Amino acid sequence: MSATIRIMPLTAAAFAPFGDVIETAGEPDKMINQGLCGRYHDRARLDFGSGRAGVSLFKAEPRALPLKLDLVERHPEGSQAFIPMSLDPFLVIVAPDDGGLPGVPLAFETEPGQAINFHRGTWHGVLTPLHEPGLFAVIDRIGEGDNLEEFWFDDPYVVERG
Repeated sequence: MSATIRIMPLTAAAFAPFGDVIETAGEPDKMINQGLCGRYHDRARLDFGSGRAGVSLFKAEPRALPLKLDLVERHPEGSQAFIPMSLDPFLVIVAPDDGGLPGVPLAFETEPGQAINFHRGTWHGVLTPLHEPGLFAVIDRIGEGDNLEEFWFDDPYVVERG
């Protein structure tokens, strides 16, 4: 029997052990462009062991709930930011590290306008849009060497709304 994971709203405090929530919460840090643009400054900690930061576009097929979670992955050489190119929410799955293996996963659903940055080495689910178009700008490490570890759960989890 599979364990069930209930989806929670994405908040900066709940997500802090795994990464950064990129959003325009609160007042801008600075007004620029003749006072017509608010700058929300330095909202994610990009961290790369070697290589460089690159910007790619990902187009992922939307997933339906409940979702079978059988795989998580992590990137030991760099952080990874997912910035949706629409205002549609998406699912974010993370798991604490438990001695080099993923612990019990957590699931979050973003609000329109939120993006995330996984800290380097964070266990996470694959990109999981819930709506079309599933288009994301992704900032991650570009460089030599293997930067992907996958873990397949023997007993998949079921992710659903509470």
